[in-house]
Amino acid sequence: MCLSVYQAKPYVELKHPEWAESAVIYQVNIRHFTKEGTFEAFRAHLPRLKDLGVDILWLMPIHPIGELNRKGSLGSPYAVKDYYAVNAEFGTAEDLHRLINDIHALGMFVILDWVANHSAWDNSLTQSHPEWYSKNKQGNFQPTPWYDWDDIIEFDYTNPGLRQYMTEAMKYWVINYDIDGFRCDVAGFVPTDFWNQVRFELDMIKPVFMLAEWESRDLHQKAFDMTYGWNLWDKLLAVANGRGYNRHAFPALVEYMAHDVKTFPRDAYRMLFTDNHDKNAWEGNQYLNFADALGVATVMTVLANGMPLVYSGQEAGLDRSLAFFDKDFIEWKPHPNAELYRTLFSLKHKNRALRNGQRGGEMIRIPNSGDKILSFYRESDGDRAVAILNFSDKRQMLKLQCDGIEGIYIDWFSQRSYQLEISHQVEIEPWGYIVLSQHKIDN
Repeated sequence: MCLSVYQAKPYVELKHPEWAESAVIYQVNIRHFTKEGTFEAFRAHLPRLKDLGVDILWLMPIHPIGELNRKGSLGSPYAVKDYYAVNAEFGTAEDLHRLINDIHALGMFVILDWVANHSAWDNSLTQSHPEWYSKNKQGNFQPTPWYDWDDIIEFDYTNPGLRQYMTEAMKYWVINYDIDGFRCDVAGFVPTDFWNQVRFELDMIKPVFMLAEWESRDLHQKAFDMTYGWNLWDKLLAVANGRGYNRHAFPALVEYMAHDVKTFPRDAYRMLFTDNHDKNAWEGNQYLNFADALGVATVMTVLANGMPLVYSGQEAGLDRSLAFFDKDFIEWKPHPNAELYRTLFSLKHKNRALRNGQRGGEMIRIPNSGDKILSFYRESDGDRAVAILNFSDKRQMLKLQCDGIEGIYIDWFSQRSYQLEISHQVEIEPWGYIVLSQHKIDN
């Protein structure tokens, strides 16, 4: 038999947009971003976000919100009343056009949050196409089972009419607003073959970027560029928030690295974060969760395989949970987090080893003698990045075995020359980090 039958084939069949390869993503909560809570007020922040190093702006749902069974005074943005309209609380369709044009003019890209699994109770589809919805035993509309999502009702994707409607609605925003893709809410609750067809049709219009709120390999084959790195957040939390001395917490973080390298396709993007709207609203804020470990956890989300996410307000030191169903604006102020992000994102853009997907470097462990020290490097196209991360509250003196990667680097935070020896001794502060970069070819 011909050996070609046994030839290894890449799992990811879709083509990523070229502009996403070294990208950083930022989640925009329009409702809370400014006192006005409008597209127009948010526009003033665009130059600042560009300077921070942001490439992709993910706008949380911009559609009108259902009133029937609404939660809180303003409701959840994930209870969509009309898939073809703009929430008047945020502004007009013209305001949204102007915002998108400004984003593009600055060389950034924009994706919309899309809620395909369910709608608001008073979405007009409940009247025009009640057969498109899931029903309970009594034949009535129902929320997604097992969750407390009683402000929404679930679609039934066995209906081809629903699939066509939802696909056409998504195409509408790409064609008429020139958006660059979608973040798809609870993507795993919607059949993968639906997403595969959506991606095919959207790419016929323009190359799009698709982010799934899910963590599954099958979504990467034909539909989604990126899925959530929920698992890394869990592992970082366990090490950082007081459970770090549990004997299983740090080994579980190391295990994450092994599983990411061995079980996810090389060209699958992972979104890495210390906060997002779900974590912030329901599971505490970045400081409550990570405390003194926030800095090293943040470094991990940029140096590890994946695309780093910043949630609205993190760069200003957001230290509380934002209300989810009511108005609650962010206090914008200078904060060290902003410089940390800016420094890390400049490295993400500069060092080709940190690219997303198969053109980035694989995470390779550097043996060390420390306690709860994670050390690894990534290498690609002549560039190399080294991360030495202290996930303990102890100052440590340790040795690294750097055979094959020794040489002169740039200490990225001090911008000084750094000599890495084959058997390298280094001191590292509690919850500290050392990030080294080497560029063998000028880029």
